[in-house]
Amino acid sequence: METLDTAQLWDRYNQYILRAEHIRLSLDVSRMRFDEAFLGRMKVPFAEAFTSMALLEGGTRANVDEDRMVGHYWLRQPSLAPDDVIRQDIEHTVENIKTFATDIHDGAIKPKKADGFYVVLVIGIGGSALGPQFVCDALSKVDDPMIVRFIDNTDPDGIDRILDELSDMLDQTLTVVVSKSGGTAETRNAMLEVKQAYELAGLSFAEHAVAITCKDSQLDKQATQDQWLRTFPMWDWVGGRTSVLSAAGLLPAALQGVDIEALLYGAQNCDTLTRGSTLLENPAALLAAMWHCSREGSAERNMVVLPYCDRLALLGKYLQQLVMESVGKSMDRDGQQVHQGLTVYGNKGSTDQHAFVQQLHEGPNDFFVTFVEVLQHRSEASMMVSPDVTAGDYLDAFLHGTRNSLYSNGRDSLTITLDHLDARSLGGLIALFERAVGLYAELINVNAYHQPGVEHGKQAAGEAITLQGLALQHLRANSDKALTSPELAEALGQPDAVEKLYHILRHAAANPDHCVSIQPADEPVLVQFQAS
Repeated sequence: METLDTAQLWDRYNQYILRAEHIRLSLDVSRMRFDEAFLGRMKVPFAEAFTSMALLEGGTRANVDEDRMVGHYWLRQPSLAPDDVIRQDIEHTVENIKTFATDIHDGAIKPKKADGFYVVLVIGIGGSALGPQFVCDALSKVDDPMIVRFIDNTDPDGIDRILDELSDMLDQTLTVVVSKSGGTAETRNAMLEVKQAYELAGLSFAEHAVAITCKDSQLDKQATQDQWLRTFPMWDWVGGRTSVLSAAGLLPAALQGVDIEALLYGAQNCDTLTRGSTLLENPAALLAAMWHCSREGSAERNMVVLPYCDRLALLGKYLQQLVMESVGKSMDRDGQQVHQGLTVYGNKGSTDQHAFVQQLHEGPNDFFVTFVEVLQHRSEASMMVSPDVTAGDYLDAFLHGTRNSLYSNGRDSLTITLDHLDARSLGGLIALFERAVGLYAELINVNAYHQPGVEHGKQAAGEAITLQGLALQHLRANSDKALTSPELAEALGQPDAVEKLYHILRHAAANPDHCVSIQPADEPVLVQFQAS
């Protein structure tokens, strides 16, 4: 499609702008190169996609690997749940979260060695952290009743940084552990480290701990046995990447002081709008259509996310999991090898005009940009940094300047505009992308609700831990010898594990935990390890 002049672009903008007044959001696709013929070709695929989404919301077991329903849409409209038990569970959980948060804020629930809880420490990983972090960061205020911090990895240094920050506030810190099974290694490791920190400070971890987990899980049993403060449910029909509006995201948000009813209301309103079957009136469908048109459904495309709003800086990270874990699949639903995906990266504007926009403008044309703008920067009047110009005016100018510059050089983009950022509009934005991902997956015929590649990585990590145990056991039993990784592999009867052993023992020798010493050499094959 040829590059249009200014007048033609204005006409195209007026033709295709989708203004969703009910959710205070608009979607501009005028800078994407599609035509009426493309929209015509999309009618039948979208009719099928809308049908599939309706079946999903009705309780179809879409997660075929685990034979589970996919019901994150019920979280903001429990009346859609397939039975009364699920509906009541959702409603009771939201009410219990609100009551618990109020009791914490009012001091009805407080620690024994402080006058109240003023810090929330959330321990989770993946969907148990990315979505909640995004929401808490986007909606934080200076007068929040509690500050929220996250441990979202098994990195000892990262754990230490958070614990060092909270060392003088640990007695007033409420720790929320989020894990569906309780067996997620990263979350379990961090929980054990945090538990030890409480104990070293002379505090009872159980009296400061809350669990969010599935009924009868390993974590649920531990929380019950040790008499943690409270346990909130997760359900097997909520996937991690769509769990931000479950207790995993709602509890930290409520404790921080976010209006979670508004968050849910915004998502519900967006869901209602995006169930519509008219492509040009459904922002989630139009968004999915633009993803598809960028390469007619092939995987050779990247989505650059550029929110021009500091509060949305974590949007790119959140969308990386939501989009890439959902549509990055080697096989389609017919068993055909397709290697589908949509790579997501980005940070925020206008910061990235001083970072990777140079490549976007002049490098490989293998992407499209998703700009996100928030019209209201402040509720109060701003100072003028130049005659009749505010800092926010510059931000807006940089967004539209970059958008126009990219278009003039043949680079596609779309723009999502929020009137202002609050709990309601953020809930709508989350629901918009969740639905767009589901529809796009239908268009490219992949299952958006399983993640076999992630499970494969977990299994490989487990095998490495088992191998480490065997290696350390052998070195300790032969502590008078220094062995190379090939020698150790032979002794263990695992000749194919030479490189794995080298990396495992090099890491062990760099830390004091396992008492392993290293004798360097010019080549890795000659490096020796010994139990000391």
